[in-house]
Amino acid sequence: MLSALTAFFVSTGACHSFELLLPIDCVIGQSCVIQNYVDIDESSSARDYACGHLTYDGHNGTDFRIPTLADSKRGVNVLAAADGIVERTRDGMDDIGLSQPSPSLAGRECGNGVVISHSDGWETQYCHLGEGSIRVKAGQPVSAGQSIGLVGLSGRTEFPHLHFTVRHNGRVVDPFSTKGTTGSCRGDASLWAPSIARFLDYRAQMVLNSGFSPRPITSEMIETGGALDSTLDSTSPALIGYVRTIGLRAGDVQQMTLIAPDGKIVADHKEAPLDHSKAQSVLFVGIRRPQDGWTAGTYKARYRVLRGQDTVLDHSFSRSF
Repeated sequence: MLSALTAFFVSTGACHSFELLLPIDCVIGQSCVIQNYVDIDESSSARDYACGHLTYDGHNGTDFRIPTLADSKRGVNVLAAADGIVERTRDGMDDIGLSQPSPSLAGRECGNGVVISHSDGWETQYCHLGEGSIRVKAGQPVSAGQSIGLVGLSGRTEFPHLHFTVRHNGRVVDPFSTKGTTGSCRGDASLWAPSIARFLDYRAQMVLNSGFSPRPITSEMIETGGALDSTLDSTSPALIGYVRTIGLRAGDVQQMTLIAPDGKIVADHKEAPLDHSKAQSVLFVGIRRPQDGWTAGTYKARYRVLRGQDTVLDHSFSRSF
């Protein structure tokens, strides 16, 4: 039986000769992002290893998120992070659709998953794998980098991702900061192998998806691939730029500008400051098709997040007719 996601303890001094490779076959910042880190705050508040807010109270793992459900359906491999022996697995749980009500998941929040035992009391757990995708069985030796299944949507989850937990002698260890609550922000040794550590720089906020659409956008449309701009052409009734962002904080101001091929600003919208922090946010800004049609050329969009006097995120994208 796989343990539930709610079991949570922070390790604050485990020996860490143990090294990890990336547990998912993706490129951080391109084909996947880190949505949540381990909560290292032992109170009812939440804090990640960088003293940021990419976590929530009691979260005991690292969430490697795939940008859309459509991307995950192409098949994203979950990989053993280190050599070891498969301790236990669970399969057979449905990949729940985003709009479907979740069944009772008490004790099965992890969904389909794998637990691998490693040397010296180390253990890794891999959650929310796709139904029928698990490729290993209990007692089987595995090598670091070996595929053990595919990212899915099983268990308690609202988006396709791998929830990855590390334990030492039964206690949760944050792979980004092995000293837990006793360490300084970002300053402690991690468990990640040097070959991949440089790809895992902390990003407090980032753009998950962006593009253009001929119609207004919802987060579910982005998630399922319904917002893809392949339907845009010179006859489209509107041109709408959209962005889905993660990690925004209370007080942040989002602004998006659309620029025509001749350099003229055709839309400029600034949101009111956020009244609370958001794990993810969708913003779209658009214009209707002019009576004489779209001007041929490249339309550009610029999206910014302003925090006080600082621009903390600046992202541009374009579409040509």
